[in-house]
Amino acid sequence: MKINWGTGIVIAFGLFMTFILYFVFEVQSNSKYDNDLVVEEYYKHDSHFQDEMARIQNAHDLQYKPSIKYVEDGVKITFPETFESNKLKGNVLLYRPSNKKFDFNTQIALTNSSLLIPQKKLVKGRWDVNMEWQYDGKKYLTKEVIYVN
Repeated sequence: MKINWGTGIVIAFGLFMTFILYFVFEVQSNSKYDNDLVVEEYYKHDSHFQDEMARIQNAHDLQYKPSIKYVEDGVKITFPETFESNKLKGNVLLYRPSNKKFDFNTQIALTNSSLLIPQKKLVKGRWDVNMEWQYDGKKYLTKEVIYVN
């Protein structure tokens, strides 16, 4: 049997489509490849964007800002000593972009004007830290990206 160029093109095209479809089905059916949305209820989250920007601006306008950094013991969040801890409340969301199973929230409970999130709760890699807090009735939002070694 002799294959002409037209038949060869059809066979090549069919093999290519089979190749692509195999990988699409493999990625969709295998739980190892997580393809969830970054944020649940994306549009609902996006509708509060202006409020979020106002809280970020409030935090940016502070003369003395809280600092978020990775230390040997974990993630240390330090507030200025001028802040009274009884007027401060809020929570810290540690968000792992690569896997939402590692995300967690922590309430702000200061010890000597700082909060330590222990190393044992953290996996190596990138973490997005979103700290929503209130001081004396005013709302703030601080965002940082840290890398855990």
